[in-house]
Amino acid sequence: MLRQSHISRRVAAVAVSLVLAGGAAACGPKDAADKAGSGDKPGAAGGAPQKGGTLTVLNSEPQSDFDPARLYTSGGGNVPSLVFRTLTTRNREDGQAGTKVVPDLATDTGKPNADATEWTYTLKDGLKYEDGSPITSADIKYGIERSFAAELSGGAPYLRDWLVGGETYEGPYKDGGKGLDSIVVPDPKTIVFKLRKPEGEFPFVATQTQFAPVPKAKDTGVKYEEHPVSSGPYKVVKNDNDGEHLTLERNEHWDEKTDEERKAYPDKIDVRSGLDAAVINQRLTTSSGPDAAAITTDTNLGPAELAQIGENKELAGRVGTGHFGYVNYLAFNPKVAPFDNPKVRQAISYAINRTSVVNAAGGSALAEPATTFLPEREAFGFTPYDHFPAGKTGDPAKAKQVLAEAGYPDGLTVTLTHSTAQNRQTSPEVATAVQQALAAAGITVKLEGLENNAFNEKRWDVKNTPGLFLSRWGADWPSGAPFLAPIFDGRQIVTNGSNYNHAQLDDPAVNAEIDEIAKLTDLTAAGKRWGALDKKIGERALDVPLFHPVYKRLVGKDIKNVVISDWTGVLDISQVSVK
Repeated sequence: MLRQSHISRRVAAVAVSLVLAGGAAACGPKDAADKAGSGDKPGAAGGAPQKGGTLTVLNSEPQSDFDPARLYTSGGGNVPSLVFRTLTTRNREDGQAGTKVVPDLATDTGKPNADATEWTYTLKDGLKYEDGSPITSADIKYGIERSFAAELSGGAPYLRDWLVGGETYEGPYKDGGKGLDSIVVPDPKTIVFKLRKPEGEFPFVATQTQFAPVPKAKDTGVKYEEHPVSSGPYKVVKNDNDGEHLTLERNEHWDEKTDEERKAYPDKIDVRSGLDAAVINQRLTTSSGPDAAAITTDTNLGPAELAQIGENKELAGRVGTGHFGYVNYLAFNPKVAPFDNPKVRQAISYAINRTSVVNAAGGSALAEPATTFLPEREAFGFTPYDHFPAGKTGDPAKAKQVLAEAGYPDGLTVTLTHSTAQNRQTSPEVATAVQQALAAAGITVKLEGLENNAFNEKRWDVKNTPGLFLSRWGADWPSGAPFLAPIFDGRQIVTNGSNYNHAQLDDPAVNAEIDEIAKLTDLTAAGKRWGALDKKIGERALDVPLFHPVYKRLVGKDIKNVVISDWTGVLDISQVSVK
């Protein structure tokens, strides 16, 4: 059976790529309460947005695996959400308002039974594919079932764990037409999901592209991604070199009356990938020709570029700022000495100089100091705490005192494992900042830099997890659940695969609280309990939160209606218009 830690395997590895690739995981406005079109955001000038024109997208990474079964996105993705509609979707508004789940193909966000082990959805009237044929509940059932096929793997596999029978189901190509019994379609407009355990956050999962309808008669298996049948405002008319060049044009059978979220202003969207990041930012800066109406869904601005832009008011006015649910932290493995001693972990917590760490991550424009594991956003259940206050620059005196209490009055020597990838998160710059801070507290740090793949393999291998290493985590949706459950639920410890519970914490009380919160369909109430649990776990000093990243992206000078939510942290392509 696929467990939660398996489920979140790609989150830890590719949450940044979701952010950078705009897979709808990560630029919110400076004022989260601002609404689209307000004057202090990029693309806000020049009156109301209008339909027409061509939007150009300049990206580093190609939009490969353009099959709803194989896509792993948060909230349905960015470019993918123009083609694939799902039962629910993210609210396409700025800031905190954008963390809400709203109906998409369904009339509501789902009706649970008394214990949230069964969810029922009813489809809206008038839903059609790009060929004019009706979208039915059976198509959604089939779309989900094909995501279980081995040849179409890669998508978010929550349903393998959640659906009754999901752990052994192998997809429609091998089931002889039987289908998955835990997905029931009593009529063409109703679909019912039967779960193994209560899941109050099922509406969040229903935003994933696996919930996009797929007409069985049009399914071409692994070739489906070449021309997936659109249920959204745009259809794929060209897909060259496995997503390197995508051309989307209007789906004339999409009815905006059934879709309150996607504005679909441009007539055409031209996605070009495989470009160098510096080239993308230079083209957006210059904004000549088609680049004036261009955006990027995967390329951030770096410190040097921000320094140059800061001197140019016109360019600064075209930069969007956003926050995605993400945390970078120093991880302890208490199974390895001396980190089995809580006082040692506390001493390191007191010693951390978050100012130097933030500078190593690119400066205060690109990183915010963190003392909590959960991001500083209400949707995640953020509850402020700082159990080991180190101030802005660390408290080496307090660290030395606690270290002496731990039995190391003369200091100690430890090894810090990090990646050699230049990502400013788990990279040498951040590792060096930690090293220097701990040195002031009498702790000598030897740096162990590993190539990124080797680094990931080591930190996720329960048998070889280092005692101290840099790590990071991003959520599949804005809630405490995909943050705390994979990292601190003892039942998610994996001994023969990728393990993310770095502390190997297996506390029955923590496990039970995770289960109790999962039963709640009142997400506000659930958020408060996630925050309280984060604070409680934080007392154990099992990790040292370092910073939450900030995303800065440039848009072309003719881009209008920039909307950036706290769910994705990046510009929502479905809202953009061009002059």
